[in-house]
Amino acid sequence: MEDAAHLLVVDDDERLRDLLQRYLTAEGYRVTTAGDAAEARTKLASVAFDLIVLDRMMPGETGIAFTREWRRDSSLPILMLTAMGEVEDRISGLESGVDDYLAKPFEPKELLLRIRTILKRASTPRPQRQVAFGDCQFDSERQLLVRGEKNVRLTQAETSMLATFAARPGAILSREDLVGLLGIGQGQGRTIDVQVTRLRRKIEEDPRFPRYLQTIRGKGYVFQPD
Repeated sequence: MEDAAHLLVVDDDERLRDLLQRYLTAEGYRVTTAGDAAEARTKLASVAFDLIVLDRMMPGETGIAFTREWRRDSSLPILMLTAMGEVEDRISGLESGVDDYLAKPFEPKELLLRIRTILKRASTPRPQRQVAFGDCQFDSERQLLVRGEKNVRLTQAETSMLATFAARPGAILSREDLVGLLGIGQGQGRTIDVQVTRLRRKIEEDPRFPRYLQTIRGKGYVFQPD
């Protein structure tokens, strides 16, 4: 168990917390729980976790607010759980910085699959490659983006996407291509669009008129370094 991934489950529903802890522990994970954002921060300050499973609607600080604040300093993967399953709700969750989004009620096996996918994506070795474009330098081995003289914090999903494009400069990648390469599950084309928009904000001088991560109408996206 010492080598097992350590998950932090944050949810104000005590019954659901306990169920998830028992289920995920039985599946071989180490699991710690927290009832709200404040308790989660206390535990994050003293324990190294591999992934946060986070409820969206909590009393006090919401999961969305927590994620936005947490993303200023950390790229630790976050899987958000919520009863708000509409498209716009998912988009707002992804825009806040979460790596994946699962609507309640959900099948435990689907949760398990998404956790495994995120952890696999986070641990997959990146090729030794450095790519320069504009005032940016991306080191896929170190998962590091530098813009000017400042490090730019990327989520794990953003890092994976940029590494995928950086490994294929000039290649047009459709949404379906990216879904497969990133391992995020079929039917997630809209998720790709959201992640591209977020990534552009961090690498483009003017995200409205992208120079490096371009849209090819009707085909997909292409990364064009200098």
